[in-house]
Amino acid sequence: MSYRILVIDDEEMLLHNVQAYLEKEGYQIRMALDGPSGLSAARTFKPDLIVLDIMLPGMDGLEVLRRIRKETDVYVIMLTAKTDEIDKVIGLNLGADDYMTKPFSPRELTARIKAILRRGRGTEQEQVPLNFKHVRIDPNTRQVSRDHQPVDLTPIEYDILHTLAQNHRRVLSREQLIEKVWGYDYYGDERVVDVHIGRLRKKIEDDPTNPNLIITVRAAGYRFQDEVE
Repeated sequence: MSYRILVIDDEEMLLHNVQAYLEKEGYQIRMALDGPSGLSAARTFKPDLIVLDIMLPGMDGLEVLRRIRKETDVYVIMLTAKTDEIDKVIGLNLGADDYMTKPFSPRELTARIKAILRRGRGTEQEQVPLNFKHVRIDPNTRQVSRDHQPVDLTPIEYDILHTLAQNHRRVLSREQLIEKVWGYDYYGDERVVDVHIGRLRKKIEDDPTNPNLIITVRAAGYRFQDEVE
């Protein structure tokens, strides 16, 4: 299968370097130099993954991401400047799956893309749904409900929740979650886990500030502890 990758960045040299590297890996590549054309390409090209710079002319990357997330759960890797820590957090809170800091090597970007796409969105083998008192997770459709109400999760949020639920009441460290969700060859910051857990809690907890489904175990990691039906 040839995956489709959309790269949105206003640096033409970077675009061409990334394009050359990714095409060698067999990916179909589409490029865009500004926000509006990137958003349009996302709608017409229907990529499997988008590499999206934050600083774009016409419409910044965060606004592009907001609009993309209203329409699709496509994987998104944000590109940020080294000092833009707040932009990283905002991007993850808006639904980005991962981020990379400029400058970066095309080899590292390719490894990150492979790690994300390797997970896929599902599996051909039928799996048994996970049923708890409040949460139901169907691995075959990747659908989640809380108290019989559907919950809209990004791919990464789903994968984190499913991984925690599969290890019910067992504490998983950030390193273990990254290994299981992002893959062995993940090069990024472990704190990305905390941001996604925060988003997940807002969607499935009654009170995200006092969670009773996803528990933080100090200096150890996270535990899913909904009651089994």
